[in-house]
Amino acid sequence: MKIDERIYEIGTYAAGSFSLAEVLDKLAEAAVKITLVKACSIRLLDEASGDLKMRSTYGLSDEYRNKGVVSKEDEVIKKAFDGEAMVLDDMRVDKRVKYREAATREGLVSQLTVAMKFRDKPIGVLRIYSPEPKRFNENDISLARAVASQCAIAITNARLYSEAIEGSRIAEQVRLAGIIQRRMIPEAAPVIEGLDIGATYVPCFEVGGDLYDFFKIGENHLAIGIADVIGKGLPAAIMMSSFRGVVKAYFDCAYNEEEFSPLVKKFNSFACDECRDGEFITFFNSVIDYKNWRLNYCNCGHEPTILIRDGGVIDLDKGGLVLGVDRGADYETGCLKLKKGDCLIYYTDGLIDAQNYDGDIWTRERMLEAAMKFIDCPADQMINNILAYRRRFVGLAKQIDDTSIIIVKVNAEI
Repeated sequence: MKIDERIYEIGTYAAGSFSLAEVLDKLAEAAVKITLVKACSIRLLDEASGDLKMRSTYGLSDEYRNKGVVSKEDEVIKKAFDGEAMVLDDMRVDKRVKYREAATREGLVSQLTVAMKFRDKPIGVLRIYSPEPKRFNENDISLARAVASQCAIAITNARLYSEAIEGSRIAEQVRLAGIIQRRMIPEAAPVIEGLDIGATYVPCFEVGGDLYDFFKIGENHLAIGIADVIGKGLPAAIMMSSFRGVVKAYFDCAYNEEEFSPLVKKFNSFACDECRDGEFITFFNSVIDYKNWRLNYCNCGHEPTILIRDGGVIDLDKGGLVLGVDRGADYETGCLKLKKGDCLIYYTDGLIDAQNYDGDIWTRERMLEAAMKFIDCPADQMINNILAYRRRFVGLAKQIDDTSIIIVKVNAEI
């Protein structure tokens, strides 16, 4: 094959869907065949360490390949990066050679080093070797530069291809996490005589941290929980799914109105086992006894649920620390008697922290103003109106957090 055909062949690697390792091996082989030398090595620059690490060879032993790194401060490398073609006529005696003994054992005598650059930025060096002294001339240098130029393009494209593949893997992980999360959000609120319940989840990205759910306990109790899991991607979604399962299992098997606080401590113990550094769960946990019209609750570092009663606002804030941080944390529980006309608003911080283009936050005060305006509406309509008022405030500004909201209205004659 002619030299120009060989160089064209290298150019095809830049357009192909090859991994970086595949491209490097093909380039090393092609460089040897084009320049008609004994061997070739390709070192790539590690920006973090400043070292050039051997990434591919052709015609060299494993022992030589693994002999060690070369610093970008090495005299030969520095001059190559400055644009010089560095010819060493006899590596056996040249003091600029870092691994002279290894080169001698390998039978390498002459060396030619040229930089591989992409958009004038060095990404590594191409080295070719001969067993003959004073092997390389100006024609060899020109040929090596041409090969190095094509190598730089092919290597850069291979890296971009690898990044794209990794990006698609991440995108798939995000998609799966989104599926897991959406399956955990109830499709509809439960229908219970004497209660009007509405709920909505508005995701910000494909995967967020919000979770809410309803669990019927026996004949007269309804558990309502709303949480925000601090974490990312599929691991956070799986942790959220596990946490939901634990909560449901405890409510199904171990709920006792007199032992509500110990139950919350069990949730915290589970979270401490599962959460990693930087992960935790905020959780507002409540149970409505719709026979005796009582509400038990515990707020674990979450936005306090709001009780609107007779035109006034009460924060349900008894509780304790977020879950998953301190296994020994204590939790206070609250209990209140419900009455006709009560309105409970559960929500995550994404509701009130939404921002407009000026960076102004919608705030809890504006949320309460909207809630009061539509307090006489059914729960679902009340939620829609609150969100509509928020949309007017934020406009088309992109939000950075999910929004979850549950409204429970007591309609029973008590």
